Amino acid sequence: MQSNPLAVIGGPNSDVSLHIAKNLCIYKIPQLIYGCTQAMKNDMQAGFLYWMFPKGAHQYRGILQLLLHFGWTWIGFFYLPDDNGERFVQDMLPMFSERGICFDFIETRPTFSFSDHITDAVEEASTKMKTISESTANALVIYGELQTMLVFILMHNLAESENMPIKARGKVWVMTAQMDFTSFGYQRSVDLKFLHGALSFALHSKAVSGFWQFLQRRNPTSEKDDGFLRVFWEDAFNCHFTNSIADEVVEEICTGEEKLETLPGSVFEMSMTSHSYSVYNAVYAVAHSFHAMHSSKSNRRGRVDAGRRKLLLHLPWQLHHFLRSVAFNNSVGEKVSFDENGELVAGFDIINWVTFPNQSFLRVKVGRMEPEAPTEQVLTIQEDAIIWPRRFNQVQPLSLCNDNCHSGYSRTEVEGKPFCCYDCLPCPVGKISNQKDMDDCFQCATEYYPNSDQDFCIPKAITFLTHEEPLGISLGIFALSFAFITAFVLRIFIKHKDTPIVKANNRNLTYILLISLLLSFLCVLLFIGKPESITCLFRQAAFAIIFSVSVSCVLAKTAIVVLAFMATKPGSSMRKWVGKRLAYLIVLCCSLIQTTICTVWLATSPPFPDLDMTSMAKEMILECNEGSTAMFYSVLSFLGFLATVSFILAFLARKLPDSFNEAKFITFSMLVFCSVWLSFLPAYLSTRGKYMVAVEIFSILASSSGLLFCIFLPKCYIIVLRPDLNQRGELIRRKN
Repeated sequence: MQSNPLAVIGGPNSDVSLHIAKNLCIYKIPQLIYGCTQAMKNDMQAGFLYWMFPKGAHQYRGILQLLLHFGWTWIGFFYLPDDNGERFVQDMLPMFSERGICFDFIETRPTFSFSDHITDAVEEASTKMKTISESTANALVIYGELQTMLVFILMHNLAESENMPIKARGKVWVMTAQMDFTSFGYQRSVDLKFLHGALSFALHSKAVSGFWQFLQRRNPTSEKDDGFLRVFWEDAFNCHFTNSIADEVVEEICTGEEKLETLPGSVFEMSMTSHSYSVYNAVYAVAHSFHAMHSSKSNRRGRVDAGRRKLLLHLPWQLHHFLRSVAFNNSVGEKVSFDENGELVAGFDIINWVTFPNQSFLRVKVGRMEPEAPTEQVLTIQEDAIIWPRRFNQVQPLSLCNDNCHSGYSRTEVEGKPFCCYDCLPCPVGKISNQKDMDDCFQCATEYYPNSDQDFCIPKAITFLTHEEPLGISLGIFALSFAFITAFVLRIFIKHKDTPIVKANNRNLTYILLISLLLSFLCVLLFIGKPESITCLFRQAAFAIIFSVSVSCVLAKTAIVVLAFMATKPGSSMRKWVGKRLAYLIVLCCSLIQTTICTVWLATSPPFPDLDMTSMAKEMILECNEGSTAMFYSVLSFLGFLATVSFILAFLARKLPDSFNEAKFITFSMLVFCSVWLSFLPAYLSTRGKYMVAVEIFSILASSSGLLFCIFLPKCYIIVLRPDLNQRGELIRRKN
């Protein structure tokens, strides 16, 4: 109070600063604190404290984004056991967890005190170092203040002295901006290798011109009134001034000509650190505020004495108004101002620590954290400029509980472990994952299918039975071959139409049957090729009607044979039914019924070209959608009914004399016909795509060729090769 101070600049220990603030706020003296974040304060202190440090939440956000940027989701965490540290753990760590970061351990920093319990302190430090060594996390976050750096130096030195296996040197330390070196001569010989590759936040700063020269001019012999400088000089250079001790033999005398630049960086740095930059700005903030207060009209009352203007009186509380609103550009052109909470408006630099065998080190700026920038520009990192710990051979470290789940796998939780520890399961059949660490696999779009590794989707090929592929060519050749054979048989029957064997089997009905078989073989060609609207519309209807004619002809031939045999019995009333009209009536009625069914089908729900994307895994099927499944099976059912009736009649007439009828041949042909179509249904329903069409084509060819060869091959044999048997007398002789 004798000096009548207007402001106090202090720090960087938050506890000490707040204790001092309790006294200063009584006298309403503003205090500018550097090197620590805003701590808990009461309302009385709030109006008198100013932080030469950005809002703490900005740094926490930066740490979170830094961890996410490098994908470090499995970390260890040390924090200062004070109110700030506890509040960080309670408020910020849950936010880390929400963003997918979990912790291998959460420990308080070891506590060293000048007491008799040094053994307990050593044991505690050893326990902490063991935790670090055994940790599987490669990224360790330290939340501390200025003195925390010294604590970790002591921990590592202690671990080395006890020959503990130190895996911690291979860790990436992520340190807060409050941490830094304090100037102790003890640190002259400390091993700083554990800091190599570390990343830390630092209050944004720039080099101040003239600072190096200023330090070179500092000399305790020329500034004898500066007692602090002499004490520092003795500790830093490990020497003593001759008048500083009594009755002791001095091993090394301080000359005052020692050079500060010869000191290792851990003892003294010639560049202005971020903490020093804060002090520098704090001094100028007070100076600018004082100048503004002095220049204001309300404080310009003064008197002139010997040509100098002197202020009558300045009270400390008067400076607060001007400190709150102070805004100026410092000597390097950076703006200095406070927000509404008295915190500095500034960003952070990302520092990479690089150590050397001679105990020197470099702080390399490798990034920037700008709280006011757009979200995607808040954190910028120059990854190529970072030097990582030697253990990683300059490859970016991973800090994960387990390896990533690669594409084609999904994550699943492991019971009893944190959420970022998981197992990797292959994607189920039909699903993929195309990114690392996906929680679930997903289906490809309907027009795509998964590749063999199940990590991306391949477009499905459109498939149908073409004329160019071997299957289509083979079926087409068979259809044309059978059609040619049918035409050849028809020519034989027409050429020998007047022979007894042709007359005995109803020539016209035979011609109709052969023509319908010929058309059956040719309608197969409608099933081969790209499905079009016209082919889809008519192919099933054409097949159904033509086959109905064929089967009804067989039914008519069988019915005529049975009725003719029955009419030969004396007094039989069946004579009036025997004749061509009955045969034509059977063929006409059966064909008309099938035609009616097909007409209703085409009028109500006709077939149409369709793309089936789901039936096959790797192909899209271009097919003819039958429109109405019920109508399709109605058509097949009617064909089955005709075939069954024909088979039953032929089976009943199978023992009639061979020379009089062909019931045995019809029985066998209908047995083949029914067997083919009974096999068709399960085969048709169990296949997909072009093979479903191939099954139907095969059924048409097999059943039609069965009718052709079973009914007409024996007759052609007699007509062509045994014409001697094709005589009326021979037929009568064989009948008798």
